[in-house]
Amino acid sequence: MSAQEHPLGISFEFFPPNTEAGKEKLLGVRDALAARNPRFFSVTYGAGGSTQARTTQTVKSVRESGINTAPHLSCIGSDKGAMRELLAQYREDDINSLVALRGDLPSGMGGIGELRYANELVEFIREETGNHFEIAVAAYPESHPQAPSFERDLENFARKVKAGANLAITQYFFNPDAYFHFVERAQKLGVETPIIPGIMPITNYTKLARFSDACGADIPRWIRKQLEAYGDDSESIQAFGEEVITRLCERLLDGGAPGLHFYTLNQAKASLKVLDNLRA
Repeated sequence: MSAQEHPLGISFEFFPPNTEAGKEKLLGVRDALAARNPRFFSVTYGAGGSTQARTTQTVKSVRESGINTAPHLSCIGSDKGAMRELLAQYREDDINSLVALRGDLPSGMGGIGELRYANELVEFIREETGNHFEIAVAAYPESHPQAPSFERDLENFARKVKAGANLAITQYFFNPDAYFHFVERAQKLGVETPIIPGIMPITNYTKLARFSDACGADIPRWIRKQLEAYGDDSESIQAFGEEVITRLCERLLDGGAPGLHFYTLNQAKASLKVLDNLRA
């Protein structure tokens, strides 16, 4: 069964470009990925409103493809009044899906804000808008890097799902057993919503290592060593990455994952190659 045939199919994440060239490039990426009929696109959001305007602009641009688009909402550093205005704006713009996150406090900001955690944000959205929005929340199969323990992280995850989330999207990972273990443990806590694995294509080892160190995603030693051995050979890195990610997706889908969510980094090629491999 291909990714598109699974219950929630495929979805793709973009970030708001900060240059005109980046905006123009994203339009081509958007169209290439829209041709695969994804269930939705998502657009990331900077905490405390640091990229809120760019997020809103990017959402409008991405939605022109005709694909349902879900803005990320980050609550930390925000007040309820500003969040209420943003929700009203999204309703007026006929946005029907959101990704609700705690986010990180930007440097230089003095306070955490009125909404401290993702479960509080989900509760607030439901109080303000009822069931207008489909809400996705984040999941961390290898545990959130700031969590004091795996058990506590699981409890926090279950809390924000039960606050009113419709689905969850995981941080990317390379060990499918971590995902299956997390799903099993979450279900024992009463979580019944779909948990979609997040997929990070491998195209550049330096960037991947930097992202992974920052977000706490583990790169297995054998993958690190092989990528290091390729040095600056980008073709070999991409071919190896395509094979690794294709096998990961196969394991996940065969094991019952309800779909795949690709962190595209505003690139289309790597995700499309994996999808072509899965279809074949």
